[in-house]
Amino acid sequence: AKTCSECLQSGKGCAYCPDETFNGPRCDLYENIIAHGCSIKSDFSFSSITWLTAQEESINIALQQSQVSPQQVSMSFLPGEEKVMDVKVFSPTKGPLDLYILMDFSNSMADDLDNLKRMGNELAVLVKKLSDDYTIGFGKFVDKVIEPQTDMRPRKLKEPWPDSDSPFSFKNVIKLTSDLNEFTSKLQRERISGNLDAPEGGFDAILQAAVCGDKIGWRKDSTHLLVFSTESAFHYESDGANVLSGILMRNDENCHLDDDGKYTEDTNQDYPSVPTLVRVLSQHNIIPIFAVTNHSYTYYTKLQTYFPIAEVGLLQEDSSNILQVMEIAFESIRSKMSIRAEDRPKAFLADFLTSSGSVGDFKMRLKAQRMIDDQPVCGMNPDEKEGTMRVKPTTFNDAVNVKASILCPTCACEQKPIRRSPKCHFHGDLVCGKCQCYDGWVSTYCNCTASSSTVDTSLCIGPGMTEACSGRGDCLECGTCVCYNPDQFEGQYCQYDRTQCQRFGGFLCNDRGSCVMGQCVCAQGWEGNACECPKSNQTCLDNNGGICNGRGKCVCGRCECTNSGNEMTSTCELSAQVVLGACESTRSCVQCQSWKTGEKKDEEECNKCFFKSVMVDELKEREKVTDVCSFRDEDDDCTYYYTVDLSKDPALNPGGLEVEVLKKKDCPPASLLWLLPLLLFLLLLLALLLLCCWKYCACCKTCCQSCLALLPCCKRGRMVGFKEDEYLLRQSLLTSDHLDTPMVRTGPPKGTDVVRWKVNDNVHRAPNHPQFPLSLRLNRLFSENLSRPESRDAEQLRKEVADNLNEVYKQIPGAQKIQKTSFRYERNAGKRQDYTIMDTVLSAPRSSYPDIVKLTEKNVQSGNFSDLKVVPGYYTVETDREAAGAVEFQEGVESVDVHVPLFVKDEDDDKKQLQVEAVDVPLGIAEIGKRLVNITIIKEHASSVFSFLQPAYTYSRQDGVANIPISREIVEDGRTQVTYRTRDLTAKDKKDYVTVEGDLNYGPGETQKLVPVRLLELGEKDSLLEDKQVKQFVMDLSNPRQGAKLGRYPRTTVTIADSPGDNDKGYSSPKCSSPSGLLMSPGNPKAKATGPRNIRLNWEPPLGNPLGYKVKYWIYGDPEKDATVLDVKTPQAELTNLYPYCDYEMRVCAYNAMGDGFDTDVVTCQTLEDAPGEPGRLAFNVISPTVTQLSWAEPAETNGNITAYEVVYTPIDDDMKPVGADKKVKIDNPKKRMLLIENLQNAQTYQYKVRAKNGVGWGPFRDATINLASQPARPLSIPIIPDIPIVDAEAGDEYDGYLMYSNEVLKSPAGSKTPSVSGDGGYHNTSNTTLVVYKTECDSQLEMKSVYVTSLNTYLVLFLTLASVFPDARLAPGVPDTPSRLVFSALGPTALKVSWQEPHCEKDILGYCVLYQLLNGGDVKRINVTNPAENSVIIQDLLPNHSYLFKVKAQSQEGWGPEREGVITIESAVDPKSPLSPVPGSPFTLSTPSAPGPLIFTALSPDSLQLSWEKPRKPNGDILGYVVTCEQLHGGGDIRSFQVNGDSAETSLTVQNLTENVPYKFKVQARTTQGFGPEREGIITIESQDGGALSQYNSQSTTRREVFQLPTEVNTRTNVSHTMINDPYFSGTNHV
Repeated sequence: AKTCSECLQSGKGCAYCPDETFNGPRCDLYENIIAHGCSIKSDFSFSSITWLTAQEESINIALQQSQVSPQQVSMSFLPGEEKVMDVKVFSPTKGPLDLYILMDFSNSMADDLDNLKRMGNELAVLVKKLSDDYTIGFGKFVDKVIEPQTDMRPRKLKEPWPDSDSPFSFKNVIKLTSDLNEFTSKLQRERISGNLDAPEGGFDAILQAAVCGDKIGWRKDSTHLLVFSTESAFHYESDGANVLSGILMRNDENCHLDDDGKYTEDTNQDYPSVPTLVRVLSQHNIIPIFAVTNHSYTYYTKLQTYFPIAEVGLLQEDSSNILQVMEIAFESIRSKMSIRAEDRPKAFLADFLTSSGSVGDFKMRLKAQRMIDDQPVCGMNPDEKEGTMRVKPTTFNDAVNVKASILCPTCACEQKPIRRSPKCHFHGDLVCGKCQCYDGWVSTYCNCTASSSTVDTSLCIGPGMTEACSGRGDCLECGTCVCYNPDQFEGQYCQYDRTQCQRFGGFLCNDRGSCVMGQCVCAQGWEGNACECPKSNQTCLDNNGGICNGRGKCVCGRCECTNSGNEMTSTCELSAQVVLGACESTRSCVQCQSWKTGEKKDEEECNKCFFKSVMVDELKEREKVTDVCSFRDEDDDCTYYYTVDLSKDPALNPGGLEVEVLKKKDCPPASLLWLLPLLLFLLLLLALLLLCCWKYCACCKTCCQSCLALLPCCKRGRMVGFKEDEYLLRQSLLTSDHLDTPMVRTGPPKGTDVVRWKVNDNVHRAPNHPQFPLSLRLNRLFSENLSRPESRDAEQLRKEVADNLNEVYKQIPGAQKIQKTSFRYERNAGKRQDYTIMDTVLSAPRSSYPDIVKLTEKNVQSGNFSDLKVVPGYYTVETDREAAGAVEFQEGVESVDVHVPLFVKDEDDDKKQLQVEAVDVPLGIAEIGKRLVNITIIKEHASSVFSFLQPAYTYSRQDGVANIPISREIVEDGRTQVTYRTRDLTAKDKKDYVTVEGDLNYGPGETQKLVPVRLLELGEKDSLLEDKQVKQFVMDLSNPRQGAKLGRYPRTTVTIADSPGDNDKGYSSPKCSSPSGLLMSPGNPKAKATGPRNIRLNWEPPLGNPLGYKVKYWIYGDPEKDATVLDVKTPQAELTNLYPYCDYEMRVCAYNAMGDGFDTDVVTCQTLEDAPGEPGRLAFNVISPTVTQLSWAEPAETNGNITAYEVVYTPIDDDMKPVGADKKVKIDNPKKRMLLIENLQNAQTYQYKVRAKNGVGWGPFRDATINLASQPARPLSIPIIPDIPIVDAEAGDEYDGYLMYSNEVLKSPAGSKTPSVSGDGGYHNTSNTTLVVYKTECDSQLEMKSVYVTSLNTYLVLFLTLASVFPDARLAPGVPDTPSRLVFSALGPTALKVSWQEPHCEKDILGYCVLYQLLNGGDVKRINVTNPAENSVIIQDLLPNHSYLFKVKAQSQEGWGPEREGVITIESAVDPKSPLSPVPGSPFTLSTPSAPGPLIFTALSPDSLQLSWEKPRKPNGDILGYVVTCEQLHGGGDIRSFQVNGDSAETSLTVQNLTENVPYKFKVQARTTQGFGPEREGIITIESQDGGALSQYNSQSTTRREVFQLPTEVNTRTNVSHTMINDPYFSGTNHV
C-alpha cells in the first residue's frame, strides 16, 4: 500500500503508522507496527461492525410450511474479512406441494397416456402421501407446427394419426387443482397427437409452464415440481433458427398462452437454450423431474447436471412405473435440499455448512474479497461491492435477505498535507508522516536531487558508525545504502543483522517470530524479547482449570509457585510423590500437633510443619478424601487415625493439604500376652497353605495353563505391556527413522489381543506440509520381488493399493492421492511375520488427522480397504509429530514389535523425548501392565571440524615431498584426533609416491597440521615416454574422535607434476595449480530471484585480496561451457535479461594476479513468473447466428503455470466502437480452452478477446472480430450437450460465472460444414510430447479439416471420425455402446498409450479389442483386453512420422458393440531420412532446430503474396537460413524452392506467379550446421471476389485484422485453412 487509505483498505487488521520519525514498514498488522515502536492512534486502524438483524421471526413448526430465519440482516465487511452467521430453515415433511405433469403427446407415447389414464386412483394416493396440502395439474406438448417438424399436409394437420388430435406445440390442459376427481375426468378426454422428427419441442413447454405462473396456478409458499415425461430427445436453441423456415427470432422468455392454454408463438420464436431453462426454472423455484425411457435416458442424465437440483427417472416403455418414478424422485429431492446465495455481489464469496434436524441449522460463511481481477475491491463499482443477496434453500421461495457492503475507510490526514514541509527539506509535502517529493527530488526526506552524480559516502555513515553502510553494502547516490545481502542485512545503513536477534533454546526469536531491525517481532500469541513467552495462560492451567492452582503467578507461560514446603508440579499442584506418600509425610506433624508426641514433639520443630491439622469426632469416608492414615503412637502404644485431602482453598491451607484427626485413639487392653502363641500358630499355618498353593500352581502350569485364571490361589488374567522402560539413542548413530520396540504378553496364551498405541513428540515445530505416512499389513505373503520397486510384482501391487486406498480416503475432504508406496516385512510380528507390510503417504489437511485414524481403524477391523484385503489388528497413521496405531497378539504369541516413528528433524532440540503409550485393548481380555516407554534422542554437536583446505593440490616431483595441510575449525577447544590415509589413482604406491596412513593429534588451540608424503623420482623407462599419463592419488580423512566431525573437503586429489614447468603443459589439476597463490572459492553463495528476468547472487569474499570475481551462469540443462561470464568487483552480482520462470545454474570464482581461483559449487535458482503472453489464435465453431463455440490455444510464452482464462466479448459497430456492455467470463480450469456462447444478438458483429492468467496476473488480450450471421449455419441438430463451459450472453454477472460441464463433448451432426472436437476435447501431455485432437467428416474419407500445431520435439496429430462419435441409439439390449473418450498419450517417438472410457451397457462388459494398422495399408494387429477393469494399452515399436488407424470396441454376453475409431500420427521433429531419425524403441534426441514460427500470408495481388515467419524458438545453434517450398495442393505444376539466408527475428519472402482459386501448400525449414529442422506447413488460397468458386478448405475462414492486411486497391481476399504443423499458437502445451 502506497498511501494511508490504501493501507486501511487492504483488509482486516491492517494499520498505518503516521509517525514522522518511524523507520519501519508503515503499513502492517497493528501489533507489528506497535512492536516497531509506532505510537499509533485509533484513527489509523479500522474494524467493522458485526451485523445488524433487521427482521427475525422465529420458525413456527406448527405452521407446516417452508420458513427461514432470520428474514433480513445487514452486514459490513473490511476487504478480506470473513463472517459466519446462522440461518435456520424449516421444511415440513408433508408441506404444500404443486405437482405439474408435462407429457409428450407424440404418437409413440400412446400406450404411456393410456396407462396414465388408468392410474387415476393410484395418482390420488401418491399425492396424498407426498403432501397434506397439494395441487396437481397437467400439460401436453409435441413440437412446433411447421416443416420439417410437422407434416403440413392438410389431412395430416387435421389428424396426423388415426384417432388423434391436431398437432400443437404446448397446451396447458389442467390448471393446478386440489380436486382429484376433476383432474381424472379431464385427463380421460385427452387423445394423442403426432409429428415427424424424433426430437420433441419439450423445451418450449417447460419454459411456458415456468413463466405463466398465474395460468398454470403455481402457489407462492409451496414446493414446485414439474414432471417431464417423454421417450424422445429434445430440440434446443438454434434448431429453430437454422432448421425451420422463417423462424429467426430467439425466445423472449415471456408467457404466450391463449385463453385455451395453447402456446401461440411456437412458429415465431426459437426454442430456449439450456442455460435459459436453468435460469428461468431457478428464478421461479421449479424443480424438474425428467421421467424418460431408455432411448433418451443418457441425454437427460447429462442435462440434469446443469440444474442446481433435478432428478431423472427411468420409465418403462409404456410408462407403467411413472408413479414409482415420481415418488422416488420426490424423496431424492427432499434429501438433497441445499442452500445457496442468489443475487450475490461480485465482491463476496459464500459457502455453507449444514447440520441435520427438524429445523435445519446452516452456517453461512460470507467473505469479502481483497482483489478481483487484480483490482482492489474498494476500486470497483458500487453495485459490485454492495447489495442484497437472497439466501435460500433450492426448494424454497422464502429467503434471508442479507444486505452486505464493503467498508473502504480513508485517512483524514491525507486531506491535510503539510505543504513544503521542513521535514522534507522544503522539497516535498508531508502526508501522514511520509514525504511526497516534488519532481527532481528523491530520498526519504527529499534531500537529494535525482540528477546527483557524485556519491558522498558520508551520507551513508550513521551515528556512531565508522564505515559507510556499516561495511555491509554499497553507498549510492543520495546516501542510499544497498546491502550486499538483503536477506541478512537491513536498515538505513545496513546496520541490522537479521541473524543477531535474541535467541531462546538456540532458536532465533524462539522460532516464533522474525528478526526485524534488530528486534524480534513475535508471531500472534507470543511475546518477550526472544518471543519465548506465550500470551495465553493455557500452559498454566491446573487440573481444575484454574491458574497455577491459586498458589502462584503465570509468568511467561510458566507458573511461579509460592514456597509451601512441598514439592510442586509445574502448575503449583502437589506432586504425585507428595500425594502418594501423604500419610508418611504428614505422620510426625499430625502426632506433634494432636498429641504432643513423636519425633517433632518439640514446639520449635512442630511449628515448621507446612499444614495445620484439625481434630474431629468423625472422619470422612474413604471415597471422599485422598488417603486415610493410621499409625501407632510409640509413647502410649495406641493407634490414631486421620485423613489427608487436597485443599480446596489455598488461602486457608497454604501447604495444599487438609488434615483431619480423629479425637479418639484406639488403645489395646492392659495385657495381650496370651494372644502371642495363637498368632504364631496361625502364621505357621498360613505359611504352610501358601507353600501348598505354590506347588500346585507350579505343577498345573504345564498341563492346564488355560485354567490358571480360575484358580483362587493363582487368579491372574493376561497382561500386555512394553518390555523396556526407556531408550537412549544418539541421533548420529541412527540408521532408521523408526524404532522397533517389543511389546510382551503374559498369562494364559489362548485368544487374540489387539493393543492400540500412540506416540507424541515434545518438539514444537512449525507445521510442515500435511502428509500422513500410513502402514497396513496386507493379506498377502511377502516375496523378495516386492522389495524391488521396479519389479512387476511390486508395480502391480502398488497400483492395486493406490486404486483401493484412493477410493477409501476420498471421503476425507481435501485428501490427495497416495504416493511413495513401498513394501516390507516385520520380523517380530508373531504368526504374521511372513505377511507384507505396506507403507505409503497420504496428503490431506492437517485437521483431518483424527478422521484418517478413525477411517483407517474402521477399514482395518473389517479386513478390507475397498477390494484390497488387509490383516485386521495392525495399522499405523503418522504425522510429523504424533502417531497412532495397533498391533495384534495372535494365539500363542508372547511378543510383537511396535514400529515407532522417531520424527527426527534437523530443527529438533539437543535432547528430544518421545513417549509411547499403550492406550487400550479394544479386542481381547488382556489388561495393560507397563503402559509407557520413553525414548530420548540426543543430538551431538561437533567440538571440532576437520577438512582439507582445497579439493585438489599439485606438487612437483622434484620437490621430493608433498606437504598436505589439514585444517581444524575449533568449536569447543580441547584435544581431538582424526585419521588420514592415501589411496592410488593413476599414481602408484612405491612407484610414484609412498603411501602414508596414521592419526593426527591436535592439542588445545592447534588449527592446522601438515602430512608429508614422499614423492619418488621417475624411472628410466617412464622418463623416456613423451605422452606420459598424469599421475594422481587421493588422501582421505576418517574416524574423527572426541566429538569432532568431517567438514567441507574430507578428500583431496594430489597431482604429481614431473617438473616445475609441466604445470603449463596441462598436467596440473583443473581446479588448482599450487597449494598457495590462487584464491579459495568464495563462501556461502546464495541466489535469489528478484524478478522474472533478474537474479541477485551474493557470496562471502575468500581470504586474500581478490581483484574481482567471475560469475558464470547458464540455463539448467545446457552445458556449462556455453555459460555467460560476468566480471564484477564486489561480492554480489545482478543477473539480468533472463528468461522468466526458468531454472538457472551459477558458479563464482575470485581472481587475482595469479589467475582465476576455485569455483564454488553450483548454485541453482529459478526466476520468478512473469505475466503470460497472449493466447494462441482464436477459432470459432459457428453453431448458429446467435451461438458460437470459441476456442483458443495456450500462450506460446506462459512464463509460469497458467491458472485461468478470461473471455470478453463486446458488440461493436463498423468502426470497431462498442455499442453495448462488455461481457466477461472467467474460466478457472486452464485445460478448458473452449467456451460456448449462447443468446448472442442476431446479425451483430462482436469483438472477442481472450487473455491468460498465471501466478503474476493477467497477460495481454488476443482478439478477433466476427459476425456469426455471415457464417454457414448447421443443419438439423440432435440433442448433444458439450463438454465445455456454456455461458448465456443475455444473463447477468452472476450467471457469467456459473459455468457448466457434462461428460460428453461438442459434436456436429452428419454433413456439418463446421469443425468439431471429438474424444476427450483436451490435450494430454507427457515429457517432450503432446497430443492434439482433430476430427473428420462423418460421411467422407479421413481428411484433415483443421490442425492445431505445436513446436515440441515430438507430437501427435489425431483424427477422429465423426461416425465413431454417434452410437446407434437403438442397439440391441445388452450390446455395449461405443467406448467414449478415446485418448492417445505419446510416450516417445515410437510408443503411445491408448485409453478409453467404459461404454454404457445394460450387462457386464467382458473385455475390449484394440485393432490398429498403418493408414496407407498393412497388416492389422489386434490386442485383446480380457480384464474389463483395464481401459488402456501401451503400444511399442511404432514408426515415427507414420499415420495409424486405431479401433476400439467392447464386448458383452450379447456380442461386440460398435467401434470407436481414431487416426494418430507420431510426428518426429527430425526428418525420417536424417541420420538423426530414431529407430523404433531407441532413445529420442534432437539437435536440429525446431520449426519456424507460424506462417503469415498477406495477399499482394491476385497472383502474388508475401509469406513471413518467426525464428524457431529452439534454434539449437546458429540459424544459417531457410528453405521454402511451394506446390499446388492437388498436384499439377512444378514444385518451387526458395533459399532465404539470415537469422533475423522475423523473415519474409514474396512469391510471384500464383494462380487464383488454387490452393497452394507452403513449407518452411530452418537450417543450422546440424542440418534441417522440421517443416512448418501452411495451405493458402487466393480467392477472387467476382463470384468464383470458393475453396473447399474454407471451413474455418475467420480473418484476423492484424494478420491479413489487404491492400485496398486489390480486389482479392486471402482464405486460410489452418493446416499448419508445429504452430505454437495452436499448441496445447507451453513447451517451446
